[in-house]
Amino acid sequence: MEFQFSASSHFKQFKSLSTGRFDVIVIGGGITGAGIAVDAAKRGLKVVLFEKGDFASGTSSRSTKLIHGGLRYLKQLEIGLVREVGMERSIVHKMAPHMVIPEKMLLPLVEDGTFGKWATSLGLWVYDVLAGVDGDDRREMLNQEETLAKEPLLNPEKLIGSGYYAEYRTDDARLTIENMKRAAQLGAMPFNYCHVKEFIYKKSKAVGVKVFNEITGEEIEVKSNYIINAAGPWVDTLRDQDHSLEGKRLHLTKGVHIVVPHAKFPLKQAVYFDVPDGRMIFAIPRGKITYIGTTDTDYKDNKDLVLTKKEDADYLLSAVMNTFPSVHLTIKDVCSSWAGLRPLIHEDGKSASELSRKDEIFESESGLLSIAGGKLTGYRKMAERIVDVVMERMYEKNEHKFVKCSTDSLTLPGGDFKNYKEVEKYTSAIEKALKKLGAAPYESWYLVSTYGKQTDTILSMLPDYQQVNDIREKLLMAELDFSFENEMICKPVDYLVQRSGRLYFDIDSVNEFSHLTLKYFAKKFGWGEDRIALEKQAIDEALKRVTTFA
Repeated sequence: MEFQFSASSHFKQFKSLSTGRFDVIVIGGGITGAGIAVDAAKRGLKVVLFEKGDFASGTSSRSTKLIHGGLRYLKQLEIGLVREVGMERSIVHKMAPHMVIPEKMLLPLVEDGTFGKWATSLGLWVYDVLAGVDGDDRREMLNQEETLAKEPLLNPEKLIGSGYYAEYRTDDARLTIENMKRAAQLGAMPFNYCHVKEFIYKKSKAVGVKVFNEITGEEIEVKSNYIINAAGPWVDTLRDQDHSLEGKRLHLTKGVHIVVPHAKFPLKQAVYFDVPDGRMIFAIPRGKITYIGTTDTDYKDNKDLVLTKKEDADYLLSAVMNTFPSVHLTIKDVCSSWAGLRPLIHEDGKSASELSRKDEIFESESGLLSIAGGKLTGYRKMAERIVDVVMERMYEKNEHKFVKCSTDSLTLPGGDFKNYKEVEKYTSAIEKALKKLGAAPYESWYLVSTYGKQTDTILSMLPDYQQVNDIREKLLMAELDFSFENEMICKPVDYLVQRSGRLYFDIDSVNEFSHLTLKYFAKKFGWGEDRIALEKQAIDEALKRVTTFA
């Protein structure tokens, strides 16, 4: 039976897992786990993936949302890392041109700043060479006047000039979801809300897991030849369960981003700028909002509830007003935020900001393979490395021939565009079509940047809602239909956060449409009043989490 990546098929497909045996169980439904599922399935392996919450609900929906080369890692002399992730940018862009969007970055040069003029020019040149950047994307060095033309909000009294270079903006959660969908299309079986409770052993080797399905309340045993632990901040929790937590360990650091209305911080373009304490942060305009981040502090509290504190928000607000003196922001202007954890590899004597972003693989005596560290940009290469390990083990045991990674040529769902110019042309066509229905230009930008050419499918569902007069409500219902049948949304918050990003990028629409989303799910699943109240509480808690600062 072909696996269906839909909410309506989730429950009956889960029951069937205990009757077979898999080549690989992947634990963790973030971008790393999704990349592993894609790669392993593409190489012909039988794969099942379990995520204890919703896909991308941890670190993979709380990054700076950039597919970038990590310019600051040049300063730390991590040349190999810069080269690899720099090359990966162009690969991931080609996989989903609608979602990994070219974003020119401005690096202001200021008096007594982190980067001097000549060091910046050389650094950006090396950056371009390592990343294979060519054409119009190559770096430029701008004088003060040219820099202010790009971004008038900068402080002319301190500004010397700037570096102008290429990066890519994305939606990390959507990138994860589309990888999950592609994995399912290749034969993998990804499940959300399925918590791995314990490992099953045979002669001291891990041969399976006991999994609890939060939605159905069922617990089953699933067997496999190999188990990959890609649980991000929870990697060491699983290593501890396996009694193999020794040697290198994770060092968790917290990164916070705040969101303000674009009208309050009307940046013309993305800026990577100095903070007085010697760090650097991003300010990035996106649709209706501008987001700012990130912080980088050690974290030892509850991994399941990572919150933005007032001191985090104040730090970022102060940084903005130091660099953009005409911008006046207060905590009341912050309309949303997100806080996530970086699962880095601990190094004695190094601060949070100094820790390497390299990934590492750990193999325990039980055979459990764990992978941690790394960056969003390098997820595909991380997957390649650990699936290579599995393939080598299988080849040695005559279980499977060695198949090389070929995910660099894949297209993700909705991403069948030749280049970004085609995306812009398609967006323009969608905008014209929706304008006739009374929709604002933002709706077409949102749909295409979120779903790419899958927008056609969503729009084809609009006739089902002819009785709905409001075009925004009509689009919402069609979008919910699409996500329910194609993206395994099991709860309203799945749609409002991981599938649509509305909680972060359009929080007013969450307040406006959450009751419709609840009504939709209640009808689909036949929920009673108690369950509806429970799901409403979950939405309220999500809103509180991103708008309240302790």
